[in-house]
Amino acid sequence: MQKPAITIIGAGLVGSLLATLLAQRGFPITVLERRPDPRKFGFLGGRSINLALAERGWHGLRVAGMQERMRSIAVMMRGRMVHDLNGRTNLQRYGRDDSEVIWSVSRGALNMALLDAAEAAGATVHFDRGLVSVDWACMDLQFRDSDGTEHSHHAGIVIGADGAGSALRGAMAAQQELGERFEPLGHGYKELEIPALADFPREQLPAELADALARGERYAIEPHALHIWPRGNYMCIALPNAEGSFTVTLFLPNEGEPSLQTVVSAKQAREFFQRDFADTVPLIPELEKDFVGNPTGLLGTLYLDRWHYEGRALLVGDASHAIVPFHGQGMNSGFEDAVELADLLESRPNDCAAVFAEFERRRKPNADAIAAMALENYVEMRDRVDDADYLLMRELDRLLADRHPGRWVPRYWMVTFSRIPYLTAFERGALQSSWLREWIDGVSSIDQLDLPAIDMQIRNKLDFLPTDA
Repeated sequence: MQKPAITIIGAGLVGSLLATLLAQRGFPITVLERRPDPRKFGFLGGRSINLALAERGWHGLRVAGMQERMRSIAVMMRGRMVHDLNGRTNLQRYGRDDSEVIWSVSRGALNMALLDAAEAAGATVHFDRGLVSVDWACMDLQFRDSDGTEHSHHAGIVIGADGAGSALRGAMAAQQELGERFEPLGHGYKELEIPALADFPREQLPAELADALARGERYAIEPHALHIWPRGNYMCIALPNAEGSFTVTLFLPNEGEPSLQTVVSAKQAREFFQRDFADTVPLIPELEKDFVGNPTGLLGTLYLDRWHYEGRALLVGDASHAIVPFHGQGMNSGFEDAVELADLLESRPNDCAAVFAEFERRRKPNADAIAAMALENYVEMRDRVDDADYLLMRELDRLLADRHPGRWVPRYWMVTFSRIPYLTAFERGALQSSWLREWIDGVSSIDQLDLPAIDMQIRNKLDFLPTDA
């Protein structure tokens, strides 16, 4: 049976993976992307938070046959390296050992690898094609390139993987109510960089880093961690890149003190960092230049009540459920979309209306769940990672996981190291968190707890979870 041709709008991470998976299954695939080809013209920086690749994302890459390609561009992160105001550090592991880690990946490097994979699978990719309009009656799509030239493309089925500002979503909304709403976080971000030691300006290289460079080291700080400088209502994070640099991201409120309104100039940026992130200042030689020159990123959550239009158009990834980046799951969730959709289309290639409806039914509750957990994780990262009660809850969480394997499963583990549905992780995590708060109320150490009574409550009230998912 001949499979229908599919047009994908957007050659970013999700669009490129989806194109690969569908082309590998025998679908004729055309991808149109508004940006130039990053493999020829470079990847646009300055507003690209590094990606945290977890099990859900790895699964999509394994299905596409890309696991080996990833080894050269992914850096293992064992846990959160928390930096206090005095420069002291504390590593909080994500899992029990190095079998439970996440991986830092440069968005640009991953996108280029995915584009190579899509084309190798047989997909046709056109760059410099920004979607202008859709004639839904005849399914003719109009595009415009950077020179202003118009291009037409006929599509039988069109899938929008064109991000939070999706042009296809706008065209669909003109035809039917999607129930779109965007909830801004009230915070934005600035991207900075800790360069690889070999790339440091020699006159700005601190003596201890010069010694590290002489020993052949590449990284200025511990490479196998996600670094966090939590400061209450704001924070910095730094994720390692394969060549030795770190992408540093400052998250600040849009208003108030300090905020993106009060820290504006190069001088204000340096004074702010010297006060609140002093140990980073020697590590970011182009602090002022990057702060002033890089754009301010916006943060928020996109919700839609409806993701598809009949059997003709569907939205996936950020185009349908963009979230804030604080659980590191935006890409991972989008890759889950791609695998789920590819499987559904392969099973019913000539009934796209049913496939699109089933895809939305399966994925939307999970998208809403990870959106909620990402918002919760921002508060945890910026305000709680050095809080005594949080650390005690975390210690007890791990202890109970060891005492009740498969029955007590930490929420972070469910989200990050398994493919348990996000909704299950959200609901089960909420229950377990309420119990943890109840159990540690009024105590200062694990030794003060009645563990046999806690064990009995867990055995009586919690079922086993399929943790091999």
